[in-house]
Amino acid sequence: MLGILAIPACCFYGIFGVIFGVIAWILGAGDMKKYQLNPGLYTESSYKNAKAGKICGMIATILSVLFIVIVVLMIAGAITNPQMFDNFIKGLK
Repeated sequence: MLGILAIPACCFYGIFGVIFGVIAWILGAGDMKKYQLNPGLYTESSYKNAKAGKICGMIATILSVLFIVIVVLMIAGAITNPQMFDNFIKGLK
Protein backbone atom coordinates (compact mmCIF):
# COMPACT_ATOMS: atom_id res chain seq x y z
CA MET A 1 0.00 0.00 0.00
CA LEU A 2 2.78 2.44 0.85
CA GLY A 3 4.56 1.65 -2.41
CA ILE A 4 1.53 2.68 -4.41
CA LEU A 5 1.00 5.77 -2.24
CA ALA A 6 4.64 6.77 -2.60
CA ILE A 7 4.53 7.18 -6.37
CA PRO A 8 2.04 10.09 -6.49
CA ALA A 9 3.64 11.48 -3.32
CA CYS A 10 6.75 12.20 -5.42
CA CYS A 11 4.96 15.30 -6.69
CA PHE A 12 5.05 17.00 -3.27
CA TYR A 13 8.63 18.22 -3.66
CA GLY A 14 9.83 14.63 -3.29
CA ILE A 15 9.85 14.63 0.50
CA PHE A 16 6.82 12.42 1.06
CA GLY A 17 7.82 10.18 -1.84
CA VAL A 18 11.18 9.49 -0.23
CA ILE A 19 9.62 8.81 3.17
CA PHE A 20 6.88 6.50 1.89
CA GLY A 21 9.17 4.90 -0.69
CA VAL A 22 11.90 3.97 1.77
CA ILE A 23 9.37 2.59 4.24
CA ALA A 24 7.70 0.52 1.48
CA TRP A 25 11.09 -0.69 0.28
CA ILE A 26 12.09 -1.85 3.78
CA LEU A 27 8.73 -3.44 4.60
CA GLY A 28 8.59 -5.21 1.24
CA ALA A 29 12.10 -6.59 1.65
CA GLY A 30 11.29 -7.79 5.17
CA ASP A 31 8.10 -9.51 4.02
CA MET A 32 9.94 -11.19 1.17
CA LYS A 33 12.52 -12.54 3.65
CA LYS A 34 9.74 -13.83 5.89
CA TYR A 35 8.22 -15.64 2.93
CA GLN A 36 11.54 -17.17 1.91
CA LEU A 37 12.20 -18.40 5.46
CA ASN A 38 8.82 -20.09 5.79
CA PRO A 39 6.86 -20.22 2.51
CA GLY A 40 4.21 -22.54 3.95
CA LEU A 41 2.76 -19.79 6.15
CA TYR A 42 2.10 -17.40 3.28
CA THR A 43 0.38 -17.55 -0.08
CA GLU A 44 2.15 -16.85 -3.32
CA SER A 45 -0.07 -13.82 -3.91
CA SER A 46 1.14 -12.29 -0.64
CA TYR A 47 4.72 -12.77 -1.84
CA LYS A 48 3.87 -11.08 -5.15
CA ASN A 49 2.22 -8.20 -3.29
CA ALA A 50 5.32 -7.74 -1.12
CA LYS A 51 7.51 -7.81 -4.20
CA ALA A 52 5.30 -5.25 -5.97
CA GLY A 53 5.36 -2.99 -2.90
CA LYS A 54 9.13 -3.20 -2.74
CA ILE A 55 9.47 -2.37 -6.45
CA CYS A 56 7.01 0.55 -6.20
CA GLY A 57 8.98 1.80 -3.18
CA MET A 58 12.22 1.65 -5.16
CA ILE A 59 10.71 3.51 -8.11
CA ALA A 60 9.15 6.17 -5.87
CA THR A 61 12.41 6.67 -3.97
CA ILE A 62 14.40 7.13 -7.18
CA LEU A 63 11.83 9.50 -8.70
CA SER A 64 11.64 11.52 -5.48
CA VAL A 65 15.40 11.87 -5.22
CA LEU A 66 15.57 13.01 -8.85
CA PHE A 67 12.79 15.52 -8.21
CA ILE A 68 14.59 16.86 -5.12
CA VAL A 69 17.83 17.23 -7.11
CA ILE A 70 15.99 19.16 -9.85
CA VAL A 71 14.35 21.49 -7.31
CA VAL A 72 17.68 22.12 -5.56
CA LEU A 73 19.38 22.85 -8.89
CA MET A 74 16.60 25.25 -9.87
CA ILE A 75 16.86 27.09 -6.55
CA ALA A 76 20.65 27.25 -6.82
CA GLY A 77 20.35 28.55 -10.38
CA ALA A 78 17.83 31.19 -9.33
CA ILE A 79 20.11 32.35 -6.51
CA THR A 80 23.30 32.47 -8.57
CA ASN A 81 21.79 34.03 -11.69
CA PRO A 82 18.43 35.68 -11.01
CA GLN A 83 18.25 37.54 -14.32
CA MET A 84 18.58 34.36 -16.38
CA PHE A 85 15.99 32.66 -14.17
CA ASP A 86 13.54 35.54 -14.68
CA ASN A 87 14.03 35.28 -18.45
CA PHE A 88 13.47 31.53 -18.27
CA ILE A 89 10.23 31.95 -16.31
CA LYS A 90 9.00 34.64 -18.74
CA GLY A 91 9.76 32.28 -21.64
CA LEU A 92 7.53 29.61 -20.10
CA LYS A 93 4.49 31.92 -20.09
